[in-house]
Amino acid sequence: MLKTSRIEAKFEELKQKNEGALIGYLTLGDPGIATSEKLIKCLVESVDILELGIPFTDPIADGPTIQAAIDRALRAGMNTDIAFETVRKLRRGGIKTPFVFMTYYNIVLQYGEERFVKRCGEAGVDGLIVCDLPVEESKSLLEHCEKHGTDFIFLIAPTTNEERLKKILPSASGFIYLVSLLGTTGAREKLQKAAIEKTKWALRYTQKKLPLAVGFGISKKEHVRGIISAGAQGVVVGSAFVSLIAEKKGEACEELRKLARELKEGTKI
Repeated sequence: MLKTSRIEAKFEELKQKNEGALIGYLTLGDPGIATSEKLIKCLVESVDILELGIPFTDPIADGPTIQAAIDRALRAGMNTDIAFETVRKLRRGGIKTPFVFMTYYNIVLQYGEERFVKRCGEAGVDGLIVCDLPVEESKSLLEHCEKHGTDFIFLIAPTTNEERLKKILPSASGFIYLVSLLGTTGAREKLQKAAIEKTKWALRYTQKKLPLAVGFGISKKEHVRGIISAGAQGVVVGSAFVSLIAEKKGEACEELRKLARELKEGTKI
């Protein structure tokens, strides 16, 4: 990309402050469309980057907590057009936090690849994660992202080997998202040693190319500190925030802020 993206600028800003990025996740439309917008406004104050999930009827990468959020959002009537409009309204309200859409390829395909990415640029979406799209099948979508200034963020798994990672890196932008555990998303009590080891392994290849953010199973300040201390430039926290919304619904605002502030402390090494 010719100009510095909002995501790239955020990682650079945090690097100067010796901090990692706290990347939050919420499902758009959960628990309702208007309430979701309000809760996004609460959380963007305390995270560095915010992933927004566009609900999909078959979310294979998501665990029970986020699947339940997706069900609530779909029942509330959330769809792709409303997702774009929500971000556009947030940007018009002055929010500068980088936004990343996280979704599945069927959503993009149904909407039309170029139309989807063009609307990302128009609305103010900075990056795109398509959970189920392998690098081998991403060429045309990558070209649209390049054209419209949208970072394309790839997932890598605990099973990703050197050959595979080297294939992904030239196509990726924004950051690399390391899925630290096998299985679906969800909060865990303890940070597994394997997550630290995989983080250190991935950094050997990503260090001079793109920031590395680690997600899946991270829900506590000590988890965050462990990942950032291992050298990662960011952590992704989703289920812990989504659980608060499931419990508190529209009253989750202060709880979201409190958790985000606590987790953010773990990024300061």
